[in-house]
Amino acid sequence: MAKEVSNGQSHVTTKPPPEPSPLRRAKFFKANMRILVTGGAGFIGSHLVDRLMENEKNEVIVVDNYFTGSKDNLRQWIGHPRFELIRHDVTEPLLVEVDQIYHLACPASPIFYKYNPVKTIKTNVIGTLNMLGLAKRVGARILLTSTSEVYGDPLVHPQTEDYWGNVNPIGVRSCYDEGKRVAETLMFDYHRQHGIEIRIARIFNTYGPRMNIDDGRVVSNFLAQAIRDEPLTVQLPGTQTRSFCYVSDMVDGLIRLMEGDNTGPINIGNPGEFTMLELAETVKEMINPEVKIVSVENTPDDPRQRKPDITKAKELLGWEPKIKLRDGIPLMEDDFRKRLGILRKN
Repeated sequence: MAKEVSNGQSHVTTKPPPEPSPLRRAKFFKANMRILVTGGAGFIGSHLVDRLMENEKNEVIVVDNYFTGSKDNLRQWIGHPRFELIRHDVTEPLLVEVDQIYHLACPASPIFYKYNPVKTIKTNVIGTLNMLGLAKRVGARILLTSTSEVYGDPLVHPQTEDYWGNVNPIGVRSCYDEGKRVAETLMFDYHRQHGIEIRIARIFNTYGPRMNIDDGRVVSNFLAQAIRDEPLTVQLPGTQTRSFCYVSDMVDGLIRLMEGDNTGPINIGNPGEFTMLELAETVKEMINPEVKIVSVENTPDDPRQRKPDITKAKELLGWEPKIKLRDGIPLMEDDFRKRLGILRKN
Protein backbone atom coordinates (compact mmCIF):
# COMPACT_ATOMS: atom_id res chain seq x y z
CA MET A 1 0.00 0.00 0.00
CA ALA A 2 1.28 3.43 -0.92
CA LYS A 3 2.65 5.68 1.79
CA GLU A 4 1.45 9.25 2.02
CA VAL A 5 4.27 11.75 2.22
CA SER A 6 2.09 14.86 2.34
CA ASN A 7 3.08 17.41 4.99
CA GLY A 8 5.86 15.18 6.27
CA GLN A 9 3.44 12.68 7.82
CA SER A 10 2.78 9.02 7.08
CA HIS A 11 -0.74 7.61 6.94
CA VAL A 12 -2.18 4.32 5.75
CA THR A 13 -5.53 4.25 3.98
CA THR A 14 -8.20 2.13 5.65
CA LYS A 15 -10.02 1.23 2.43
CA PRO A 16 -8.27 -1.22 0.08
CA PRO A 17 -7.78 -0.10 -3.53
CA PRO A 18 -10.17 -1.31 -6.25
CA GLU A 19 -9.23 -4.56 -7.95
CA PRO A 20 -7.50 -4.17 -11.33
CA SER A 21 -8.22 -6.37 -14.35
CA PRO A 22 -8.12 -10.13 -13.63
CA LEU A 23 -5.50 -10.41 -16.40
CA ARG A 24 -3.02 -8.78 -14.01
CA ARG A 25 -3.01 -11.96 -11.95
CA ALA A 26 -3.51 -14.47 -14.77
CA LYS A 27 -1.39 -17.59 -14.28
CA PHE A 28 -0.63 -18.40 -17.92
CA PHE A 29 -1.16 -15.09 -19.69
CA LYS A 30 0.65 -11.87 -18.89
CA ALA A 31 -1.17 -8.90 -20.36
CA ASN A 32 0.61 -5.78 -21.51
CA MET A 33 0.47 -2.77 -19.19
CA ARG A 34 -2.19 -0.46 -20.61
CA ILE A 35 -1.32 3.14 -19.88
CA LEU A 36 -3.49 6.21 -20.47
CA VAL A 37 -1.80 9.59 -20.90
CA THR A 38 -4.12 12.59 -20.84
CA GLY A 39 -2.61 15.61 -22.56
CA GLY A 40 -0.24 13.21 -24.28
CA ALA A 41 0.06 15.36 -27.42
CA GLY A 42 1.53 18.21 -25.38
CA PHE A 43 5.12 19.12 -24.60
CA ILE A 44 5.85 16.94 -21.56
CA GLY A 45 3.14 14.41 -22.44
CA SER A 46 4.62 13.53 -25.83
CA HIS A 47 8.09 13.00 -24.32
CA LEU A 48 6.49 10.77 -21.67
CA VAL A 49 4.78 8.76 -24.42
CA ASP A 50 8.14 8.32 -26.19
CA ARG A 51 9.65 6.86 -23.01
CA LEU A 52 6.67 4.61 -22.27
CA MET A 53 6.63 3.26 -25.83
CA GLU A 54 10.26 2.17 -25.50
CA ASN A 55 9.01 -0.65 -23.24
CA GLU A 56 7.53 -3.35 -25.48
CA LYS A 57 5.22 -4.46 -22.65
CA ASN A 58 3.40 -1.11 -22.66
CA GLU A 59 0.29 -0.24 -24.65
CA VAL A 60 -0.21 3.54 -24.62
CA ILE A 61 -3.50 5.36 -25.13
CA VAL A 62 -3.31 9.15 -25.53
CA VAL A 63 -6.28 11.46 -25.15
CA ASP A 64 -5.93 15.13 -26.09
CA ASN A 65 -8.23 17.90 -27.33
CA TYR A 66 -5.31 19.74 -29.02
CA PHE A 67 -6.00 23.03 -27.20
CA THR A 68 -2.26 23.37 -26.62
CA GLY A 69 -1.00 19.97 -27.82
CA SER A 70 -0.23 18.87 -31.39
CA LYS A 71 -0.68 15.59 -33.22
CA ASP A 72 2.68 16.33 -34.84
CA ASN A 73 4.39 15.63 -31.48
CA LEU A 74 3.21 12.02 -31.74
CA ARG A 75 3.67 11.42 -35.47
CA GLN A 76 6.30 8.69 -34.98
CA TRP A 77 3.78 6.52 -33.07
CA ILE A 78 0.64 6.98 -35.16
CA GLY A 79 -0.19 3.59 -36.68
CA HIS A 80 1.96 1.65 -34.19
CA PRO A 81 0.11 -1.48 -32.94
CA ARG A 82 0.75 -0.60 -29.27
CA PHE A 83 -0.37 3.03 -29.62
CA GLU A 84 -3.81 4.62 -29.77
CA LEU A 85 -4.71 8.30 -30.12
CA ILE A 86 -8.15 9.61 -29.15
CA ARG A 87 -9.35 13.17 -29.68
CA HIS A 88 -11.15 13.79 -26.41
CA ASP A 89 -11.70 16.50 -23.81
CA VAL A 90 -11.21 15.22 -20.26
CA THR A 91 -14.04 17.42 -19.00
CA GLU A 92 -16.24 14.76 -20.61
CA PRO A 93 -16.35 11.18 -19.21
CA LEU A 94 -14.07 8.59 -20.81
CA LEU A 95 -14.65 4.82 -20.78
CA VAL A 96 -11.50 2.78 -21.43
CA GLU A 97 -9.82 -0.17 -19.73
CA VAL A 98 -6.37 0.79 -18.43
CA ASP A 99 -3.94 -0.08 -15.64
CA GLN A 100 -2.24 3.29 -15.15
CA ILE A 101 -3.29 6.89 -15.80
CA TYR A 102 -0.84 9.74 -16.24
CA HIS A 103 -3.11 12.80 -15.93
CA LEU A 104 -1.25 15.68 -17.59
CA ALA A 105 -4.16 17.38 -19.37
CA CYS A 106 -4.21 21.12 -18.65
CA PRO A 107 -2.83 24.25 -20.32
CA ALA A 108 0.33 25.15 -18.41
CA SER A 109 1.32 28.39 -20.12
CA PRO A 110 0.00 31.74 -18.83
CA ILE A 111 -0.94 32.80 -22.36
CA PHE A 112 -3.21 29.77 -22.79
CA TYR A 113 -4.75 29.55 -19.33
CA LYS A 114 -5.46 33.28 -19.20
CA TYR A 115 -7.03 33.07 -22.67
CA ASN A 116 -9.66 30.65 -21.35
CA PRO A 117 -9.54 30.59 -17.54
CA VAL A 118 -12.92 28.87 -17.13
CA LYS A 119 -11.82 26.06 -19.43
CA THR A 120 -8.59 25.77 -17.43
CA ILE A 121 -10.28 25.36 -14.07
CA LYS A 122 -12.84 22.95 -15.56
CA THR A 123 -9.98 20.84 -16.89
CA ASN A 124 -8.33 20.81 -13.47
CA VAL A 125 -11.48 20.06 -11.49
CA ILE A 126 -13.97 18.22 -13.73
CA GLY A 127 -11.18 16.59 -15.75
CA THR A 128 -9.51 15.28 -12.61
CA LEU A 129 -12.87 14.07 -11.25
CA ASN A 130 -13.46 12.16 -14.50
CA MET A 131 -10.02 10.56 -14.41
CA LEU A 132 -10.42 9.60 -10.75
CA GLY A 133 -13.82 8.09 -11.56
CA LEU A 134 -12.17 6.07 -14.32
CA ALA A 135 -9.39 4.95 -11.96
CA LYS A 136 -11.99 3.86 -9.41
CA ARG A 137 -14.00 1.90 -11.99
CA VAL A 138 -11.07 -0.05 -13.47
CA GLY A 139 -8.73 -0.19 -10.45
CA ALA A 140 -6.01 1.88 -12.12
CA ARG A 141 -3.21 3.78 -10.43
CA ILE A 142 -3.35 7.49 -11.30
CA LEU A 143 -0.61 10.12 -11.32
CA LEU A 144 -1.46 13.83 -11.36
CA THR A 145 1.04 16.34 -12.66
CA SER A 146 0.44 19.19 -10.24
CA THR A 147 2.63 22.26 -10.27
CA SER A 148 4.96 24.45 -8.28
CA GLU A 149 2.27 27.12 -8.77
CA VAL A 150 0.40 25.56 -5.82
CA TYR A 151 3.01 27.40 -3.69
CA GLY A 152 1.92 30.73 -5.24
CA ASP A 153 4.31 33.58 -4.46
CA PRO A 154 6.16 31.59 -1.78
CA LEU A 155 7.17 33.01 1.57
CA VAL A 156 9.63 30.15 2.18
CA HIS A 157 12.65 29.35 0.04
CA PRO A 158 13.33 26.79 -1.32
CA GLN A 159 9.85 25.25 -1.38
CA THR A 160 9.26 21.98 0.45
CA GLU A 161 6.22 19.73 0.05
CA ASP A 162 4.89 20.58 3.51
CA TYR A 163 4.58 24.29 2.63
CA TRP A 164 0.91 25.22 2.09
CA GLY A 165 1.58 28.13 -0.24
CA ASN A 166 0.72 31.81 -0.63
CA VAL A 167 -1.86 31.94 -3.43
CA ASN A 168 -4.20 34.70 -4.55
CA PRO A 169 -7.58 32.93 -4.95
CA ILE A 170 -9.09 35.62 -7.24
CA GLY A 171 -6.16 36.65 -9.44
CA VAL A 172 -5.64 36.17 -13.18
CA ARG A 173 -3.48 33.08 -12.53
CA SER A 174 -5.88 31.53 -10.01
CA CYS A 175 -7.62 29.31 -12.57
CA TYR A 176 -4.35 27.38 -12.83
CA ASP A 177 -2.94 27.74 -9.30
CA GLU A 178 -6.17 27.06 -7.42
CA GLY A 179 -7.32 24.55 -10.03
CA LYS A 180 -4.28 22.39 -9.36
CA ARG A 181 -4.74 22.77 -5.60
CA VAL A 182 -8.32 21.49 -5.91
CA ALA A 183 -7.07 18.65 -8.15
CA GLU A 184 -4.65 17.61 -5.39
CA THR A 185 -7.49 17.73 -2.86
CA LEU A 186 -9.63 15.49 -5.06
CA MET A 187 -6.77 13.02 -5.47
CA PHE A 188 -6.35 12.61 -1.71
CA ASP A 189 -10.09 12.49 -1.05
CA TYR A 190 -10.51 9.65 -3.55
CA HIS A 191 -7.44 7.96 -2.03
CA ARG A 192 -8.82 8.13 1.51
CA GLN A 193 -12.49 7.48 0.69
CA HIS A 194 -12.18 4.92 -2.12
CA GLY A 195 -8.66 3.53 -1.73
CA ILE A 196 -7.54 4.75 -5.18
CA GLU A 197 -3.80 4.37 -5.76
CA ILE A 198 -2.62 7.95 -6.35
CA ARG A 199 0.66 9.70 -7.13
CA ILE A 200 1.11 13.49 -7.16
CA ALA A 201 4.09 15.22 -8.78
CA ARG A 202 4.58 18.95 -8.23
CA ILE A 203 6.54 19.81 -11.34
CA PHE A 204 8.66 22.93 -11.61
CA ASN A 205 9.61 24.88 -14.75
CA THR A 206 10.42 22.42 -17.53
CA TYR A 207 11.97 23.14 -20.92
CA GLY A 208 13.08 21.26 -24.02
CA PRO A 209 12.14 20.40 -27.62
CA ARG A 210 8.44 20.57 -28.63
CA MET A 211 7.61 23.50 -26.36
CA ASN A 212 5.10 25.80 -28.04
CA ILE A 213 6.98 28.70 -29.61
CA ASP A 214 5.90 32.04 -28.05
CA ASP A 215 3.85 30.25 -25.40
CA GLY A 216 4.59 32.88 -22.77
CA ARG A 217 7.06 30.77 -20.78
CA VAL A 218 10.40 32.40 -20.34
CA VAL A 219 12.82 29.86 -21.85
CA SER A 220 10.82 29.41 -25.05
CA ASN A 221 10.24 33.18 -25.30
CA PHE A 222 13.95 34.00 -24.99
CA LEU A 223 15.02 31.30 -27.43
CA ALA A 224 12.48 32.31 -30.07
CA GLN A 225 13.40 35.97 -29.68
CA ALA A 226 17.15 35.29 -29.95
CA ILE A 227 16.71 33.09 -33.04
CA ARG A 228 14.54 35.78 -34.70
CA ASP A 229 17.01 38.58 -33.86
CA GLU A 230 14.43 40.21 -31.58
CA PRO A 231 15.21 41.85 -28.20
CA LEU A 232 14.93 39.55 -25.19
CA THR A 233 12.05 40.90 -23.09
CA VAL A 234 12.76 40.55 -19.37
CA GLN A 235 9.83 41.28 -17.10
CA LEU A 236 10.62 43.76 -14.33
CA PRO A 237 12.44 43.72 -11.99
CA GLY A 238 14.50 40.90 -13.57
CA THR A 239 15.65 39.59 -10.19
CA GLN A 240 12.78 37.09 -9.87
CA THR A 241 14.10 33.53 -10.01
CA ARG A 242 13.10 30.23 -11.64
CA SER A 243 14.59 26.74 -11.72
CA PHE A 244 14.65 24.90 -15.04
CA CYS A 245 14.43 21.13 -15.50
CA TYR A 246 15.14 19.50 -18.88
CA VAL A 247 12.21 17.45 -20.13
CA SER A 248 13.99 14.05 -20.17
CA ASP A 249 14.84 14.47 -16.47
CA MET A 250 11.22 15.41 -15.75
CA VAL A 251 9.89 12.31 -17.54
CA ASP A 252 12.30 10.10 -15.61
CA GLY A 253 11.01 11.57 -12.33
CA LEU A 254 7.36 11.04 -13.28
CA ILE A 255 7.90 7.39 -14.19
CA ARG A 256 9.85 6.73 -10.99
CA LEU A 257 7.04 8.28 -8.96
CA MET A 258 4.38 6.22 -10.76
CA GLU A 259 6.33 2.98 -10.26
CA GLY A 260 7.28 3.73 -6.64
CA ASP A 261 5.45 3.27 -3.33
CA ASN A 262 4.76 6.88 -2.30
CA THR A 263 1.67 8.94 -2.99
CA GLY A 264 3.47 12.27 -2.95
CA PRO A 265 3.15 15.16 -3.31
CA ILE A 266 6.79 15.12 -4.40
CA ASN A 267 8.62 18.05 -5.99
CA ILE A 268 10.12 17.20 -9.39
CA GLY A 269 12.39 19.94 -10.68
CA ASN A 270 15.93 21.21 -10.98
CA PRO A 271 17.13 23.16 -7.92
CA GLY A 272 19.55 25.19 -10.06
CA GLU A 273 18.21 28.73 -9.63
CA PHE A 274 18.55 31.60 -12.14
CA THR A 275 17.29 35.18 -12.16
CA MET A 276 15.48 36.22 -15.32
CA LEU A 277 18.37 38.54 -16.19
CA GLU A 278 20.86 35.69 -15.77
CA LEU A 279 18.77 33.48 -18.03
CA ALA A 280 18.54 36.23 -20.67
CA GLU A 281 22.31 36.76 -20.56
CA THR A 282 22.89 33.00 -20.92
CA VAL A 283 20.56 32.73 -23.94
CA LYS A 284 22.14 35.82 -25.51
CA GLU A 285 25.65 34.43 -25.05
CA MET A 286 24.80 30.95 -26.38
CA ILE A 287 22.31 31.76 -29.17
CA ASN A 288 22.76 35.31 -30.45
CA PRO A 289 25.26 37.75 -28.88
CA GLU A 290 23.93 40.57 -31.11
CA VAL A 291 20.47 40.85 -29.54
CA LYS A 292 19.55 43.42 -26.92
CA ILE A 293 17.94 42.76 -23.55
CA VAL A 294 15.01 45.07 -22.72
CA SER A 295 12.75 45.40 -19.71
CA VAL A 296 8.94 45.16 -19.90
CA GLU A 297 6.17 45.41 -17.32
CA ASN A 298 5.51 42.33 -15.21
CA THR A 299 2.26 40.35 -15.04
CA PRO A 300 0.15 40.30 -11.84
CA ASP A 301 0.91 37.71 -9.14
CA ASP A 302 4.21 36.70 -10.74
CA PRO A 303 6.17 34.70 -8.12
CA ARG A 304 9.40 36.34 -6.99
CA GLN A 305 11.22 33.11 -6.18
CA ARG A 306 10.89 29.55 -7.36
CA LYS A 307 13.24 26.76 -6.35
CA PRO A 308 12.31 23.17 -5.43
CA ASP A 309 13.58 21.32 -2.42
CA ILE A 310 14.05 17.86 -3.95
CA THR A 311 15.15 16.03 -0.80
CA LYS A 312 12.12 13.72 -0.97
CA ALA A 313 12.66 12.97 -4.66
CA LYS A 314 16.24 11.97 -3.89
CA GLU A 315 15.37 9.87 -0.84
CA LEU A 316 12.12 8.24 -1.99
CA LEU A 317 12.62 7.99 -5.76
CA GLY A 318 16.40 7.97 -6.10
CA TRP A 319 15.92 10.81 -8.58
CA GLU A 320 17.74 14.02 -9.30
CA PRO A 321 18.19 15.97 -12.55
CA LYS A 322 21.24 15.27 -14.71
CA ILE A 323 21.10 17.84 -17.51
CA LYS A 324 22.34 21.37 -16.81
CA LEU A 325 20.78 24.43 -18.41
CA ARG A 326 23.79 25.07 -20.65
CA ASP A 327 23.57 21.51 -21.97
CA GLY A 328 19.80 21.59 -22.52
CA ILE A 329 19.51 24.95 -24.34
CA PRO A 330 21.40 23.81 -27.50
CA LEU A 331 19.09 20.77 -27.81
CA MET A 332 16.06 23.04 -27.62
CA GLU A 333 17.65 25.53 -30.04
CA ASP A 334 18.00 22.84 -32.73
CA ASP A 335 14.29 22.02 -32.45
CA PHE A 336 13.21 25.68 -32.53
CA ARG A 337 15.40 26.50 -35.55
CA LYS A 338 13.97 23.56 -37.45
CA ARG A 339 10.39 24.61 -36.74
CA LEU A 340 11.04 28.32 -37.40
CA GLY A 341 13.09 27.59 -40.54
CA ILE A 342 15.93 29.84 -39.42
CA LEU A 343 19.49 28.51 -39.84
CA ARG A 344 22.43 29.46 -37.65
CA LYS A 345 24.60 32.30 -38.88
CA ASN A 346 28.15 31.37 -39.77
